[in-house]
Amino acid sequence: MKNLKNIENTTLIKNPAYQETKRHSDTMFAFNVYPCTIPADFTFVPLHWQDSVEIIYIKRGSGTVQVDFTTYTAKEGDIFLVLPGHLHGLRGILQKRMEYENIIFDMNFLGSDNVDLCSQKYLQPVMNGKIQLPAYIGREHDMYNPVSLCLDASDHLCSLRPNGYELGVKGYLMILFSILMQAGVDHAANPVNAMDQKNVQKLKAVLSRIESDYDKKLTVRDIAEECGYSASHFMRWFKEVTGTGFSGYLIEYRLGRAAQALRNTDDSILEIAEQTGFDNLSNFNRLFKKRFEMTPSQFRKQVF
Repeated sequence: MKNLKNIENTTLIKNPAYQETKRHSDTMFAFNVYPCTIPADFTFVPLHWQDSVEIIYIKRGSGTVQVDFTTYTAKEGDIFLVLPGHLHGLRGILQKRMEYENIIFDMNFLGSDNVDLCSQKYLQPVMNGKIQLPAYIGREHDMYNPVSLCLDASDHLCSLRPNGYELGVKGYLMILFSILMQAGVDHAANPVNAMDQKNVQKLKAVLSRIESDYDKKLTVRDIAEECGYSASHFMRWFKEVTGTGFSGYLIEYRLGRAAQALRNTDDSILEIAEQTGFDNLSNFNRLFKKRFEMTPSQFRKQVF
């Protein structure tokens, strides 16, 4: 029997942790594109953060994308920019499919560690959160056409890989950031709300606790005490910053882990229920069917 927490997939896109630490690409060319589909590849991507830049480019269908404390209904063509350290997650809409590209690269890919004007004036402040760029760029946005053109052009180069394509990809990303800078907010002149920063840090602590202990008994009171809140205040706060209640979020996370185990292990349904924090098999089966509109057994047969 495999331990669910030790399942190793090819990328963290397939097995997202709350804080991603695995390098997504070669350090010599720290840029990668992952085509993903919800629900075919996974049921949802829980809120998490990483030190790299992530661009989520919706190619077909619809779903929801959350960046920090804002949740968007994502549709074909939408572009989401997630800067280092920012929370983000994706969810499907029942009976709908969402295909998207995850474009991931390190800021030093653009030269953020260089000692020059571009790094000092633009790239370093973006990486350190001193300049905030727009998180959502829909078709109606003034910058949509030039931004999507940069992404499409770099995608085309990556598919063909002609000699010198790496230079072209880096060049298109530099143009993209030049465009985005026009809508950037300088936090030195417009300071970040201290309460927002406090909420981000508290939420990251809660998410890390869920990721490490989702298979154990987790009570609202236990988590609330870690945040310095009463249970009632914590439940109001959690719903306000995530858009869903704590109990519902925890169940959703556990069900997502269970679906992952059904895909990637041959463990029995009872074993998977126990590994993902459900102490009652009939309750697990009921919640799973409510979420996925099929039993765990049907889900496993559909996958294979």
